[in-house]
Amino acid sequence: MSSDSHGSSSAPTPDTASLDVAQREIPSWSDPLAQAATRPLGGPLGTHAVVGRHWFWTPLRVCLLLAVVGLTAGWFGKAACIQQYVTDDGRTELDWRSGRQYVAMCYSDIVPLYTAERLDEPDSFPYATSWVENEGTDREQVRYMEYPVLSGLFQWVNAKLTHAWTSASESGWLPTALPVAIYFNLTAFFLSAAWLVTVWAVARTARRRVWDAAIAAISPLVVVHAFTNFDALATAAAATGLLAWSRRKPVLAGVLLGIGAAAKLYPLFFLGPLLVLCLRAGKVAAWARAAGAAGATWLVINLPFLVFLRDGWSEFFRLNTQRDMDPDSLYNVVSYFSGWQGFDGPLAQGEAPTVLNAVSGALFLLLCAGIAYVGLAAPRRPRLAQLCFLVVAAFLLTNKVWSPQYSLWLVPLAVLAIPRWRLLLGWMLVDALVWAPRMFYYLGISNKGLPEGWFLGTVVVRDLVVVLLCVLVVREIYRPHHDPVRAAGVDDPAGGVLDGAADVVVVRRRRTRRVGDGHVDNLARRNSMSAP
Repeated sequence: MSSDSHGSSSAPTPDTASLDVAQREIPSWSDPLAQAATRPLGGPLGTHAVVGRHWFWTPLRVCLLLAVVGLTAGWFGKAACIQQYVTDDGRTELDWRSGRQYVAMCYSDIVPLYTAERLDEPDSFPYATSWVENEGTDREQVRYMEYPVLSGLFQWVNAKLTHAWTSASESGWLPTALPVAIYFNLTAFFLSAAWLVTVWAVARTARRRVWDAAIAAISPLVVVHAFTNFDALATAAAATGLLAWSRRKPVLAGVLLGIGAAAKLYPLFFLGPLLVLCLRAGKVAAWARAAGAAGATWLVINLPFLVFLRDGWSEFFRLNTQRDMDPDSLYNVVSYFSGWQGFDGPLAQGEAPTVLNAVSGALFLLLCAGIAYVGLAAPRRPRLAQLCFLVVAAFLLTNKVWSPQYSLWLVPLAVLAIPRWRLLLGWMLVDALVWAPRMFYYLGISNKGLPEGWFLGTVVVRDLVVVLLCVLVVREIYRPHHDPVRAAGVDDPAGGVLDGAADVVVVRRRRTRRVGDGHVDNLARRNSMSAP
Protein backbone atom coordinates (compact mmCIF):
# COMPACT_ATOMS: atom_id res chain seq x y z
CA MET A 1 0.00 0.00 0.00
CA SER A 2 1.19 3.52 -0.64
CA SER A 3 2.25 6.20 1.77
CA ASP A 4 -0.58 8.61 2.66
CA SER A 5 1.39 11.43 4.25
CA HIS A 6 -0.36 14.79 3.92
CA GLY A 7 1.78 17.27 2.10
CA SER A 8 4.99 15.44 2.88
CA SER A 9 8.05 16.89 1.18
CA SER A 10 10.19 13.76 1.56
CA ALA A 11 11.51 12.20 -1.61
CA PRO A 12 9.36 9.32 -2.89
CA THR A 13 10.82 5.84 -3.06
CA PRO A 14 10.31 3.25 -5.82
CA ASP A 15 8.39 0.91 -3.51
CA THR A 16 5.58 3.40 -2.85
CA ALA A 17 2.77 4.67 -5.04
CA SER A 18 4.18 8.22 -4.75
CA LEU A 19 6.64 8.01 -7.63
CA ASP A 20 7.81 10.90 -9.73
CA VAL A 21 7.79 10.94 -13.52
CA ALA A 22 11.27 9.43 -13.72
CA GLN A 23 10.35 6.51 -11.48
CA ARG A 24 6.82 5.62 -12.65
CA GLU A 25 5.73 4.48 -16.08
CA ILE A 26 3.26 6.99 -17.53
CA PRO A 27 0.76 5.09 -19.74
CA SER A 28 -0.47 8.25 -21.49
CA TRP A 29 3.09 8.70 -22.81
CA SER A 30 3.93 5.11 -23.73
CA ASP A 31 0.66 3.38 -24.64
CA PRO A 32 -1.45 4.52 -27.64
CA LEU A 33 -4.74 3.39 -26.06
CA ALA A 34 -4.06 5.16 -22.77
CA GLN A 35 -2.99 8.24 -24.68
CA ALA A 36 -6.24 8.27 -26.66
CA ALA A 37 -8.29 7.69 -23.52
CA THR A 38 -6.86 10.83 -21.87
CA ARG A 39 -7.87 13.20 -24.69
CA PRO A 40 -11.37 13.90 -23.32
CA LEU A 41 -9.70 14.70 -19.98
CA GLY A 42 -7.20 17.18 -21.41
CA GLY A 43 -4.63 14.94 -23.02
CA PRO A 44 -1.56 13.06 -21.76
CA LEU A 45 0.23 14.01 -18.57
CA GLY A 46 2.32 17.17 -18.95
CA THR A 47 6.07 16.92 -19.20
CA HIS A 48 6.59 19.01 -16.07
CA ALA A 49 3.60 17.67 -14.13
CA VAL A 50 4.09 16.82 -10.46
CA VAL A 51 2.75 13.35 -9.69
CA GLY A 52 2.45 11.29 -6.54
CA ARG A 53 1.53 14.19 -4.27
CA HIS A 54 -2.23 13.79 -3.79
CA TRP A 55 -3.07 13.07 -0.17
CA PHE A 56 -5.47 10.21 -1.00
CA TRP A 57 -5.65 9.22 -4.68
CA THR A 58 -2.77 6.97 -5.67
CA PRO A 59 -2.60 4.83 -8.83
CA LEU A 60 -3.31 1.76 -6.72
CA ARG A 61 -6.45 3.26 -5.23
CA VAL A 62 -7.64 4.43 -8.61
CA CYS A 63 -7.15 0.90 -9.96
CA LEU A 64 -9.08 -0.55 -7.02
CA LEU A 65 -11.90 1.95 -7.64
CA LEU A 66 -11.99 0.91 -11.29
CA ALA A 67 -12.16 -2.71 -10.14
CA VAL A 68 -15.14 -1.90 -7.93
CA VAL A 69 -16.86 -0.33 -10.95
CA GLY A 70 -16.12 -3.40 -13.07
CA LEU A 71 -17.33 -5.78 -10.36
CA THR A 72 -20.50 -3.74 -9.89
CA ALA A 73 -21.18 -4.05 -13.62
CA GLY A 74 -20.52 -7.77 -13.31
CA TRP A 75 -23.06 -8.10 -10.48
CA PHE A 76 -25.72 -6.27 -12.48
CA GLY A 77 -24.97 -8.61 -15.37
CA LYS A 78 -25.83 -11.62 -13.19
CA ALA A 79 -28.66 -9.99 -11.22
CA ALA A 80 -31.31 -11.07 -13.73
CA CYS A 81 -30.69 -14.66 -12.65
CA ILE A 82 -31.65 -14.07 -9.02
CA GLN A 83 -35.00 -12.45 -9.77
CA GLN A 84 -38.02 -14.11 -8.22
CA TYR A 85 -41.73 -14.43 -8.99
CA VAL A 86 -44.85 -15.61 -7.15
CA THR A 87 -46.48 -18.77 -8.43
CA ASP A 88 -50.22 -19.29 -8.75
CA ASP A 89 -50.31 -21.07 -5.39
CA GLY A 90 -48.52 -18.18 -3.65
CA ARG A 91 -44.99 -19.62 -3.47
CA THR A 92 -41.94 -17.54 -4.31
CA GLU A 93 -39.65 -19.15 -6.90
CA LEU A 94 -36.50 -18.29 -8.78
CA ASP A 95 -37.44 -16.90 -12.18
CA TRP A 96 -35.58 -19.07 -14.68
CA ARG A 97 -38.66 -19.54 -16.84
CA SER A 98 -38.29 -19.76 -20.63
CA GLY A 99 -34.51 -20.15 -20.44
CA ARG A 100 -34.11 -16.76 -18.76
CA GLN A 101 -30.57 -17.64 -17.62
CA TYR A 102 -29.51 -18.00 -21.27
CA VAL A 103 -31.64 -15.33 -22.94
CA ALA A 104 -30.54 -12.73 -20.39
CA MET A 105 -26.97 -14.16 -20.53
CA CYS A 106 -26.85 -14.02 -16.73
CA TYR A 107 -26.09 -17.67 -16.03
CA SER A 108 -23.87 -18.36 -13.01
CA ASP A 109 -22.86 -21.74 -11.57
CA ILE A 110 -23.29 -20.25 -8.11
CA VAL A 111 -27.08 -20.27 -8.38
CA PRO A 112 -27.84 -23.89 -9.35
CA LEU A 113 -25.00 -25.28 -7.20
CA TYR A 114 -26.73 -24.03 -4.05
CA THR A 115 -29.24 -26.85 -4.36
CA ALA A 116 -27.29 -29.22 -6.63
CA GLU A 117 -24.49 -29.55 -4.04
CA ARG A 118 -27.06 -29.84 -1.21
CA LEU A 119 -25.84 -26.59 0.33
CA ASP A 120 -29.44 -25.61 1.08
CA GLU A 121 -29.67 -28.46 3.59
CA PRO A 122 -28.87 -27.25 7.13
CA ASP A 123 -26.96 -30.40 8.15
CA SER A 124 -24.92 -30.87 4.98
CA PHE A 125 -21.13 -30.78 4.95
CA PRO A 126 -18.93 -30.92 1.82
CA TYR A 127 -17.36 -34.31 1.08
CA ALA A 128 -19.48 -35.96 3.80
CA THR A 129 -22.94 -35.34 2.34
CA SER A 130 -23.79 -37.57 -0.62
CA TRP A 131 -26.76 -38.04 -2.90
CA VAL A 132 -27.79 -40.35 -5.70
CA GLU A 133 -27.90 -38.93 -9.21
CA ASN A 134 -30.19 -40.51 -11.85
CA GLU A 135 -31.64 -42.81 -9.22
CA GLY A 136 -33.42 -45.88 -10.55
CA THR A 137 -31.72 -45.79 -13.96
CA ASP A 138 -28.67 -47.46 -15.44
CA ARG A 139 -26.86 -44.12 -14.98
CA GLU A 140 -27.28 -44.12 -11.19
CA GLN A 141 -24.26 -42.57 -9.46
CA VAL A 142 -23.43 -41.57 -5.87
CA ARG A 143 -22.28 -37.95 -5.88
CA TYR A 144 -20.38 -35.62 -3.55
CA MET A 145 -19.16 -32.04 -3.65
CA GLU A 146 -17.28 -31.77 -6.96
CA TYR A 147 -14.83 -28.94 -6.16
CA PRO A 148 -11.37 -28.89 -4.54
CA VAL A 149 -11.35 -28.53 -0.77
CA LEU A 150 -11.07 -24.76 -0.35
CA SER A 151 -13.64 -24.04 -3.05
CA GLY A 152 -16.00 -26.55 -1.42
CA LEU A 153 -15.51 -25.08 2.05
CA PHE A 154 -15.99 -21.58 0.64
CA GLN A 155 -19.38 -22.62 -0.71
CA TRP A 156 -20.31 -24.29 2.57
CA VAL A 157 -19.40 -21.24 4.69
CA ASN A 158 -21.48 -19.00 2.43
CA ALA A 159 -24.37 -21.45 2.74
CA LYS A 160 -24.12 -21.30 6.54
CA LEU A 161 -24.12 -17.49 6.38
CA THR A 162 -27.19 -17.73 4.16
CA HIS A 163 -28.99 -19.88 6.72
CA ALA A 164 -28.09 -17.38 9.46
CA TRP A 165 -29.30 -14.47 7.32
CA THR A 166 -32.56 -16.27 6.58
CA SER A 167 -33.14 -16.92 10.27
CA ALA A 168 -32.46 -13.26 11.08
CA SER A 169 -34.77 -12.09 8.28
CA GLU A 170 -37.59 -14.28 9.60
CA SER A 171 -37.19 -12.46 12.92
CA GLY A 172 -37.43 -9.09 11.17
CA TRP A 173 -33.80 -8.06 11.71
CA LEU A 174 -32.71 -8.23 8.06
CA PRO A 175 -34.42 -7.86 4.67
CA THR A 176 -35.68 -11.11 3.22
CA ALA A 177 -35.26 -12.76 -0.17
CA LEU A 178 -35.02 -16.21 -1.64
CA PRO A 179 -32.20 -18.13 0.13
CA VAL A 180 -30.48 -18.77 -3.20
CA ALA A 181 -30.45 -15.02 -3.93
CA ILE A 182 -28.95 -14.32 -0.50
CA TYR A 183 -26.39 -17.05 -1.12
CA PHE A 184 -25.43 -15.59 -4.49
CA ASN A 185 -25.00 -12.07 -3.09
CA LEU A 186 -22.88 -13.24 -0.16
CA THR A 187 -20.72 -15.28 -2.52
CA ALA A 188 -20.40 -12.34 -4.91
CA PHE A 189 -19.27 -10.10 -2.05
CA PHE A 190 -16.40 -12.39 -1.09
CA LEU A 191 -15.45 -13.07 -4.71
CA SER A 192 -15.31 -9.29 -5.23
CA ALA A 193 -12.92 -9.02 -2.28
CA ALA A 194 -10.79 -11.79 -3.85
CA TRP A 195 -10.60 -9.95 -7.18
CA LEU A 196 -9.68 -6.70 -5.43
CA VAL A 197 -6.83 -8.61 -3.78
CA THR A 198 -5.84 -9.84 -7.25
CA VAL A 199 -5.72 -6.29 -8.62
CA TRP A 200 -3.82 -5.07 -5.56
CA ALA A 201 -1.23 -7.85 -5.94
CA VAL A 202 -0.80 -7.14 -9.67
CA ALA A 203 -0.25 -3.43 -8.98
CA ARG A 204 2.31 -4.15 -6.28
CA THR A 205 4.12 -6.73 -8.40
CA ALA A 206 4.24 -4.42 -11.43
CA ARG A 207 6.07 -1.79 -9.33
CA ARG A 208 6.86 1.16 -11.61
CA ARG A 209 4.17 0.03 -14.08
CA VAL A 210 1.48 0.22 -11.40
CA TRP A 211 -1.07 1.64 -13.85
CA ASP A 212 -1.05 -1.66 -15.76
CA ALA A 213 -3.26 -3.04 -12.98
CA ALA A 214 -6.04 -0.91 -14.46
CA ILE A 215 -6.26 -3.44 -17.30
CA ALA A 216 -7.11 -6.18 -14.80
CA ALA A 217 -9.50 -3.84 -12.99
CA ILE A 218 -11.62 -2.97 -16.03
CA SER A 219 -11.21 -6.24 -17.91
CA PRO A 220 -14.34 -7.30 -19.83
CA LEU A 221 -13.60 -10.83 -18.63
CA VAL A 222 -14.10 -9.67 -15.04
CA VAL A 223 -17.40 -8.01 -15.91
CA VAL A 224 -18.66 -11.23 -17.49
CA HIS A 225 -17.04 -13.96 -15.38
CA ALA A 226 -16.15 -12.63 -11.93
CA PHE A 227 -19.34 -14.29 -10.61
CA THR A 228 -19.70 -17.14 -13.09
CA ASN A 229 -17.87 -19.50 -10.73
CA PHE A 230 -15.40 -19.33 -7.83
CA ASP A 231 -12.14 -18.80 -9.74
CA ALA A 232 -11.40 -15.38 -8.21
CA LEU A 233 -10.31 -17.25 -5.07
CA ALA A 234 -7.52 -18.96 -6.98
CA THR A 235 -6.47 -15.81 -8.88
CA ALA A 236 -6.10 -13.97 -5.57
CA ALA A 237 -3.87 -16.70 -4.14
CA ALA A 238 -1.84 -17.00 -7.35
CA ALA A 239 -1.34 -13.24 -7.71
CA THR A 240 -0.32 -12.79 -4.06
CA GLY A 241 2.01 -15.77 -4.45
CA LEU A 242 3.78 -14.00 -7.31
CA LEU A 243 3.89 -10.83 -5.20
CA ALA A 244 5.49 -12.69 -2.29
CA TRP A 245 8.07 -14.22 -4.66
CA SER A 246 8.83 -10.77 -6.09
CA ARG A 247 9.52 -9.59 -2.52
CA ARG A 248 12.06 -12.42 -2.07
CA LYS A 249 9.85 -14.46 0.26
CA PRO A 250 9.85 -17.92 -1.34
CA VAL A 251 8.29 -19.72 1.62
CA LEU A 252 5.36 -17.30 1.79
CA ALA A 253 5.03 -17.55 -1.99
CA GLY A 254 4.84 -21.33 -1.70
CA VAL A 255 2.23 -21.15 1.05
CA LEU A 256 0.04 -18.85 -1.08
CA LEU A 257 0.44 -21.03 -4.17
CA GLY A 258 -0.47 -24.08 -2.06
CA ILE A 259 -3.60 -22.29 -0.84
CA GLY A 260 -4.47 -21.42 -4.43
CA ALA A 261 -3.96 -25.04 -5.51
CA ALA A 262 -6.40 -26.15 -2.80
CA ALA A 263 -9.01 -23.96 -4.52
CA LYS A 264 -8.02 -24.65 -8.17
CA LEU A 265 -5.00 -26.69 -9.18
CA TYR A 266 -3.54 -24.22 -11.69
CA PRO A 267 -1.40 -22.12 -9.26
CA LEU A 268 0.83 -25.19 -8.86
CA PHE A 269 1.78 -24.78 -12.52
CA PHE A 270 3.84 -21.73 -11.50
CA LEU A 271 6.37 -24.03 -9.88
CA GLY A 272 7.44 -25.22 -13.33
CA PRO A 273 8.55 -21.81 -14.65
CA LEU A 274 10.10 -21.06 -11.26
CA LEU A 275 12.16 -24.25 -11.47
CA VAL A 276 13.40 -23.45 -14.98
CA LEU A 277 14.36 -19.88 -14.12
CA CYS A 278 15.92 -20.82 -10.78
CA LEU A 279 17.93 -23.55 -12.48
CA ARG A 280 19.21 -21.03 -15.02
CA ALA A 281 20.07 -18.49 -12.31
CA GLY A 282 21.48 -20.98 -9.82
CA LYS A 283 18.72 -20.28 -7.28
CA VAL A 284 17.36 -23.81 -6.91
CA ALA A 285 17.45 -23.58 -3.11
CA ALA A 286 14.89 -20.73 -3.20
CA TRP A 287 12.71 -22.81 -5.54
CA ALA A 288 12.96 -25.81 -3.22
CA ARG A 289 11.72 -23.72 -0.29
CA ALA A 290 8.79 -22.42 -2.33
CA ALA A 291 7.91 -25.87 -3.73
CA GLY A 292 8.18 -27.49 -0.32
CA ALA A 293 5.96 -24.84 1.26
CA ALA A 294 3.40 -25.18 -1.56
CA GLY A 295 3.27 -28.97 -1.25
CA ALA A 296 3.07 -28.89 2.54
CA THR A 297 0.32 -26.25 2.51
CA TRP A 298 -1.74 -28.17 -0.01
CA LEU A 299 -1.29 -31.38 1.99
CA VAL A 300 -2.22 -29.78 5.34
CA ILE A 301 -5.44 -28.42 3.85
CA ASN A 302 -6.37 -31.66 2.07
CA LEU A 303 -5.10 -34.31 4.50
CA PRO A 304 -8.09 -34.39 6.90
CA PHE A 305 -10.48 -34.88 3.98
CA LEU A 306 -8.19 -37.39 2.30
CA VAL A 307 -8.00 -39.47 5.48
CA PHE A 308 -11.53 -39.21 6.86
CA LEU A 309 -13.70 -38.36 3.83
CA ARG A 310 -11.78 -39.98 1.01
CA ASP A 311 -14.77 -40.81 -1.20
CA GLY A 312 -16.01 -37.22 -1.10
CA TRP A 313 -12.52 -35.76 -1.43
CA SER A 314 -11.76 -37.84 -4.52
CA GLU A 315 -14.96 -36.74 -6.31
CA PHE A 316 -13.17 -33.81 -7.95
CA PHE A 317 -10.49 -36.09 -9.37
CA ARG A 318 -13.01 -38.76 -10.41
CA LEU A 319 -15.17 -36.31 -12.32
CA ASN A 320 -12.21 -34.71 -14.07
CA THR A 321 -10.92 -38.14 -15.09
CA GLN A 322 -14.29 -39.33 -16.43
CA ARG A 323 -15.23 -36.05 -18.07
CA ASP A 324 -15.31 -36.13 -21.85
CA MET A 325 -14.23 -33.25 -24.10
CA ASP A 326 -16.29 -30.15 -23.39
CA PRO A 327 -17.90 -28.06 -26.15
CA ASP A 328 -15.30 -25.34 -25.69
CA SER A 329 -12.24 -27.56 -26.22
CA LEU A 330 -10.24 -27.74 -29.44
CA TYR A 331 -10.89 -31.49 -29.51
CA ASN A 332 -14.62 -30.85 -29.79
CA VAL A 333 -14.01 -28.21 -32.46
CA VAL A 334 -12.13 -30.76 -34.58
CA SER A 335 -14.76 -33.41 -33.84
CA TYR A 336 -17.65 -31.18 -34.88
CA PHE A 337 -16.21 -29.83 -38.10
CA SER A 338 -14.64 -33.13 -39.25
CA GLY A 339 -17.16 -35.69 -38.01
CA TRP A 340 -14.41 -37.42 -36.01
CA GLN A 341 -15.74 -39.54 -33.12
CA GLY A 342 -12.94 -38.60 -30.75
CA PHE A 343 -9.98 -40.62 -29.50
CA ASP A 344 -12.14 -42.99 -27.45
CA GLY A 345 -15.33 -43.09 -29.53
CA PRO A 346 -18.72 -43.29 -27.76
CA LEU A 347 -18.32 -43.77 -24.02
CA ALA A 348 -20.48 -45.77 -21.63
CA GLN A 349 -21.80 -44.23 -18.42
CA GLY A 350 -18.90 -43.70 -16.01
CA GLU A 351 -16.29 -44.70 -18.58
CA ALA A 352 -13.25 -42.43 -18.65
CA PRO A 353 -11.86 -41.17 -21.98
CA THR A 354 -8.47 -42.68 -21.27
CA VAL A 355 -6.93 -41.92 -24.67
CA LEU A 356 -8.16 -38.32 -24.61
CA ASN A 357 -6.78 -37.89 -21.10
CA ALA A 358 -3.41 -39.28 -22.19
CA VAL A 359 -3.24 -37.16 -25.34
CA SER A 360 -4.29 -33.99 -23.50
CA GLY A 361 -1.71 -34.60 -20.77
CA ALA A 362 1.02 -35.48 -23.26
CA LEU A 363 0.39 -32.36 -25.36
CA PHE A 364 0.53 -30.18 -22.26
CA LEU A 365 3.78 -31.78 -21.10
CA LEU A 366 5.23 -31.41 -24.59
CA LEU A 367 4.43 -27.70 -24.64
CA CYS A 368 5.85 -27.35 -21.12
CA ALA A 369 9.08 -28.95 -22.36
CA GLY A 370 9.19 -26.42 -25.19
CA ILE A 371 8.59 -23.57 -22.74
CA ALA A 372 11.36 -24.92 -20.50
CA TYR A 373 13.70 -24.95 -23.49
CA VAL A 374 12.81 -21.32 -24.23
CA GLY A 375 13.48 -20.46 -20.59
CA LEU A 376 16.92 -22.07 -20.70
CA ALA A 377 17.99 -21.15 -24.23
CA ALA A 378 16.76 -17.58 -24.72
CA PRO A 379 19.59 -15.03 -25.05
CA ARG A 380 18.35 -13.33 -21.88
CA ARG A 381 16.56 -15.06 -19.04
CA PRO A 382 12.77 -14.61 -19.53
CA ARG A 383 10.68 -12.83 -16.96
CA LEU A 384 8.73 -15.03 -14.55
CA ALA A 385 5.32 -13.69 -15.62
CA GLN A 386 6.12 -14.47 -19.26
CA LEU A 387 6.76 -18.16 -18.62
CA CYS A 388 3.81 -18.46 -16.21
CA PHE A 389 1.51 -17.00 -18.85
CA LEU A 390 2.80 -19.43 -21.46
CA VAL A 391 2.32 -22.45 -19.19
CA VAL A 392 -1.23 -21.57 -18.16
CA ALA A 393 -2.17 -20.73 -21.77
CA ALA A 394 -0.68 -24.07 -22.89
CA PHE A 395 -2.81 -25.88 -20.32
CA LEU A 396 -6.01 -24.17 -21.42
CA LEU A 397 -5.33 -24.77 -25.12
CA THR A 398 -4.53 -28.47 -24.69
CA ASN A 399 -6.98 -29.31 -21.92
CA LYS A 400 -10.22 -31.15 -22.69
CA VAL A 401 -12.11 -28.47 -20.74
CA TRP A 402 -11.93 -24.69 -21.03
CA SER A 403 -14.77 -23.46 -18.86
CA PRO A 404 -15.42 -19.78 -19.64
CA GLN A 405 -14.33 -18.53 -16.22
CA TYR A 406 -10.92 -20.20 -16.65
CA SER A 407 -9.94 -17.21 -18.78
CA LEU A 408 -9.71 -15.21 -15.55
CA TRP A 409 -6.56 -17.21 -14.76
CA LEU A 410 -4.79 -15.50 -17.64
CA VAL A 411 -5.78 -11.91 -16.78
CA PRO A 412 -3.21 -11.07 -14.04
CA LEU A 413 -0.50 -13.05 -15.83
CA ALA A 414 -1.19 -11.30 -19.15
CA VAL A 415 -1.06 -7.88 -17.49
CA LEU A 416 2.36 -8.66 -16.03
CA ALA A 417 3.67 -10.50 -19.11
CA ILE A 418 2.38 -8.33 -21.99
CA PRO A 419 1.44 -4.86 -20.68
CA ARG A 420 0.15 -3.59 -24.01
CA TRP A 421 -3.22 -2.08 -23.23
CA ARG A 422 -4.84 -2.12 -26.65
CA LEU A 423 -3.78 -5.69 -27.37
CA LEU A 424 -4.85 -7.06 -23.99
CA LEU A 425 -8.20 -5.30 -23.90
CA GLY A 426 -8.84 -6.52 -27.45
CA TRP A 427 -8.17 -10.13 -26.42
CA MET A 428 -10.28 -9.77 -23.27
CA LEU A 429 -13.16 -8.34 -25.26
CA VAL A 430 -13.01 -11.18 -27.81
CA ASP A 431 -12.90 -13.77 -25.02
CA ALA A 432 -15.75 -12.12 -23.11
CA LEU A 433 -17.93 -11.93 -26.23
CA VAL A 434 -17.76 -15.73 -26.58
CA TRP A 435 -20.25 -15.74 -23.70
CA ALA A 436 -23.10 -14.54 -25.93
CA PRO A 437 -23.01 -17.36 -28.52
CA ARG A 438 -22.32 -19.83 -25.70
CA MET A 439 -25.55 -18.85 -23.93
CA PHE A 440 -27.64 -19.05 -27.08
CA TYR A 441 -26.05 -22.38 -28.00
CA TYR A 442 -27.06 -23.72 -24.57
CA LEU A 443 -30.55 -22.33 -25.15
CA GLY A 444 -30.97 -24.87 -27.95
CA ILE A 445 -32.03 -24.61 -31.56
CA SER A 446 -35.58 -25.68 -30.63
CA ASN A 447 -35.78 -22.55 -28.47
CA LYS A 448 -34.40 -20.30 -31.23
CA GLY A 449 -30.83 -20.66 -30.01
CA LEU A 450 -27.65 -20.85 -32.08
CA PRO A 451 -26.33 -23.95 -33.84
CA GLU A 452 -23.20 -25.43 -32.28
CA GLY A 453 -21.04 -24.43 -35.25
CA TRP A 454 -21.60 -20.72 -34.64
CA PHE A 455 -20.50 -21.07 -31.03
CA LEU A 456 -17.47 -23.18 -31.95
CA GLY A 457 -16.44 -20.58 -34.54
CA THR A 458 -16.09 -18.00 -31.77
CA VAL A 459 -14.14 -20.52 -29.68
CA VAL A 460 -11.64 -20.88 -32.53
CA VAL A 461 -11.26 -17.10 -32.76
CA ARG A 462 -10.62 -16.89 -29.01
CA ASP A 463 -8.03 -19.65 -29.13
CA LEU A 464 -6.26 -18.03 -32.08
CA VAL A 465 -6.02 -14.75 -30.19
CA VAL A 466 -4.51 -16.55 -27.18
CA VAL A 467 -2.02 -18.27 -29.49
CA LEU A 468 -1.16 -14.85 -30.92
CA LEU A 469 -0.46 -13.56 -27.41
CA CYS A 470 1.81 -16.55 -26.79
CA VAL A 471 3.71 -15.85 -30.01
CA LEU A 472 4.15 -12.23 -28.94
CA VAL A 473 5.46 -13.31 -25.53
CA VAL A 474 8.00 -15.66 -27.14
CA ARG A 475 9.04 -12.88 -29.54
CA GLU A 476 9.65 -10.49 -26.66
CA ILE A 477 11.59 -13.19 -24.79
CA TYR A 478 13.98 -13.55 -27.73
CA ARG A 479 13.96 -9.83 -28.47
CA PRO A 480 13.85 -8.26 -25.01
CA HIS A 481 14.33 -4.76 -26.42
CA HIS A 482 10.70 -5.05 -27.62
CA ASP A 483 9.49 -5.92 -24.11
CA PRO A 484 7.70 -2.87 -22.61
CA VAL A 485 8.79 -3.88 -19.11
CA ARG A 486 12.48 -4.21 -19.94
CA ALA A 487 12.52 -1.19 -22.23
CA ALA A 488 12.98 0.97 -19.13
CA GLY A 489 16.18 -0.84 -18.15
CA VAL A 490 14.75 -3.14 -15.47
CA ASP A 491 15.20 -6.92 -15.43
CA ASP A 492 12.24 -8.71 -13.84
CA PRO A 493 10.01 -6.88 -11.32
CA ALA A 494 8.33 -10.17 -10.37
CA GLY A 495 11.59 -12.13 -10.30
CA GLY A 496 12.49 -11.77 -6.64
CA VAL A 497 15.81 -13.57 -6.18
CA LEU A 498 15.97 -13.89 -9.98
CA ASP A 499 15.86 -10.14 -10.58
CA GLY A 500 19.27 -9.08 -11.85
CA ALA A 501 20.83 -12.50 -11.13
CA ALA A 502 23.55 -13.83 -13.43
CA ASP A 503 22.98 -16.94 -15.52
CA VAL A 504 24.60 -20.14 -14.29
CA VAL A 505 23.03 -22.83 -16.50
CA VAL A 506 21.92 -22.19 -20.07
CA VAL A 507 21.31 -24.22 -23.20
CA ARG A 508 23.50 -23.11 -26.08
CA ARG A 509 21.77 -23.37 -29.42
CA ARG A 510 23.63 -24.81 -32.40
CA ARG A 511 24.59 -22.00 -34.73
CA THR A 512 26.55 -22.00 -38.00
CA ARG A 513 28.20 -19.37 -40.11
CA ARG A 514 28.73 -19.57 -43.87
CA VAL A 515 32.32 -19.63 -45.11
CA GLY A 516 32.62 -19.77 -48.87
CA ASP A 517 30.43 -22.60 -50.14
CA GLY A 518 30.39 -24.59 -46.88
CA HIS A 519 29.18 -24.29 -43.31
CA VAL A 520 31.37 -24.19 -40.24
CA ASP A 521 29.86 -25.27 -36.96
CA ASN A 522 31.07 -22.67 -34.49
CA LEU A 523 29.19 -23.96 -31.46
CA ALA A 524 29.20 -27.73 -31.90
CA ARG A 525 30.95 -28.33 -28.62
CA ARG A 526 28.52 -26.10 -26.73
CA ASN A 527 25.26 -27.59 -27.95
CA SER A 528 24.37 -28.82 -24.46
CA MET A 529 23.74 -27.56 -20.95
CA SER A 530 26.81 -25.76 -19.67
CA ALA A 531 27.97 -22.84 -17.61
CA PRO A 532 28.62 -19.73 -19.74
